[in-house]
Amino acid sequence: VVRRLVGYRRLEGVVAAEGLGRLYAASRFFVNFFQPSFKLKEKERVGSKVTKRYHPPETPCSRLMASSEISDDAKERLRSVGAALDPPRLLDEIRAAQHYLAGLAAGVVQHIPARTGTELDQFLRSLGTTWKDGDVRATHRPKATPRRDWRTRKDPLGAVIVELRAWFEEEADRNSKELLERLKREHPGVVGDGKIRTLQRRLKDWRHEVARRLVFAGKDELDVGFGANSTDRAGSVQN
Repeated sequence: VVRRLVGYRRLEGVVAAEGLGRLYAASRFFVNFFQPSFKLKEKERVGSKVTKRYHPPETPCSRLMASSEISDDAKERLRSVGAALDPPRLLDEIRAAQHYLAGLAAGVVQHIPARTGTELDQFLRSLGTTWKDGDVRATHRPKATPRRDWRTRKDPLGAVIVELRAWFEEEADRNSKELLERLKREHPGVVGDGKIRTLQRRLKDWRHEVARRLVFAGKDELDVGFGANSTDRAGSVQN
């Protein structure tokens, strides 16, 4: 129940504890008094087939009221508590606390405003379209940041990148260690051994470009080949 309401995002601090306390205060009444659930009655296995039978769905409070181990005074207190509860108001409180916790998990510090009767009426009128707004639990992943396509520091291979690319085009099978040794021979002092990982990443990108060219090189030719003459070709196959 807790994870369905709160989610798995990290919440810490006094402010988050206050929000969780408000959520639990409303959800424990709503779950125990107004949410029926199934309980397993019996399970029977015949070979590889398992048959399960359940009791009729009841709320946890109803099960307590039907239990002989609960005193009459406790049952009377439960009845008085249940009679004072308002399910729509509890649901509104739960949704407000979920919005608050989702904002905390996303790094937005806010405070929970006090609910008024007008806001509750608006909440009840919006129940038919609430699903369009999506879930407000803190299970939502943060929005993906746009991919950064600019450099934040000087390219260590910038001085020799053109020549290096030409070597790669001439001998694409050369690995990064061989290219680095050639760079050190022809440009001593420009590139050191510590740039092997940078060179490996650069070669990986270039090989990816070459692979794409090889895969999609004949795409236009295929489109033309199956264009105007496709009907004649299909007809000749059928004949």
